[in-house]
Formats: sequence, C-alpha cells, structure tokens
Amino acid sequence: MKDIYKSEELAIPAGVKVIVDARKITVTGPRGTLVKNLRHLNIEVKFINKDKLLIGVHHGNRKHVACIRTVRSLIHNLIVGVTKGFQYKMRYVYAHFPINCIINNDGKDVEIRNFLGQKVVFRVKMREGVTVAASSGQKDELTLVGNDLEAVSQCAADIQQSCLVKNKDIRKFLDGIYVSERGVLGDE
Repeated sequence: MKDIYKSEELAIPAGVKVIVDARKITVTGPRGTLVKNLRHLNIEVKFINKDKLLIGVHHGNRKHVACIRTVRSLIHNLIVGVTKGFQYKMRYVYAHFPINCIINNDGKDVEIRNFLGQKVVFRVKMREGVTVAASSGQKDELTLVGNDLEAVSQCAADIQQSCLVKNKDIRKFLDGIYVSERGVLGDE
C-alpha cells in the first residue's frame, strides 16, 4: 500500500550552515565542510524555516518511505561531523607474535608488520580527512579521527580486513586489529 505523503523534520543547530541544491547537501561547521550527493534517491529535501529541514516522500511504498529516515540520519551525521567529529579506537589482538604498527605521512597511512610472524608488510592508506595515531594512554591501540563518519568507519574496516587469518581455523587464531570503541569526539 502506498502512503500519500510521509515526512520527517531535522533541526539544524546554531553555527551550522546547510545548503540543499537538488538533493546535493553541503554542510559547513566549525570543523570544516562535508558534501553528500543524494540525487539517486527520489526524495524531497527542503527548508521549513531557517533552522528546520523537511525530508518527505509523495506516494511512496514501504521501501521508498524507509529512505526518509536514512536521509535524515545521513544529514544528522554530517552535522555531527562538522561540529564534533568522529573517533574510532582499534586494539591489536595477538597470542604469540606481537603486531607492530608504524604510522607514516603524519597519520595518512599505516604499516602493519609481524602479523602472525609473517614477513609481509600490510600498508593501509587512510581516506581523505581521516588521520590515524597511536594511542598515548593505552598500549597496542590505534585512534582514527575524522569528520566524515563513512570515511572513518571505512578506514577502520580496511585496517581490520588487511590482517585476516588465512588457511587456519579462525576460531583458534583470533589475531588481528579490531574496533574496540567508537563514538563522537569530546564525549569522554
């Protein structure tokens, strides 16, 4: 069954500027600017007033109406990214061979050495706007920081997938680098 009209509102906080140009959303805040292209979705995004955004769908079926909340969450994540930023913490897990991570180019890429005693060096480049650093308070921990949630989480996934255990029973060999904590900067 199709709904005649469904919509949701999103409040824009003070200090954040949102520009909507044909479903291409540009959000500017104190930490920078993020752009998200949503032109592939047949959805209406417009301002109710200066600080409220309306996301709506006319004559949408169930899956089309579900896009409303998705678009609202994407725009909210952009707003949080330009005001606070996102942080992921990753821990090294090893049983025998200690994993060594070397951070190069001022946090733009990571070299993973001695994974399961291998001589192979795994190199992972960070996406644009993401920096990685070794945690100062915790041993064997990496901290990924950036404004774009998708970029930060994809970098964490790239690091985790770069050191997969192959040709062994993964129930026994739990070695790797895994996300231990994720959140917004400044919420400690």
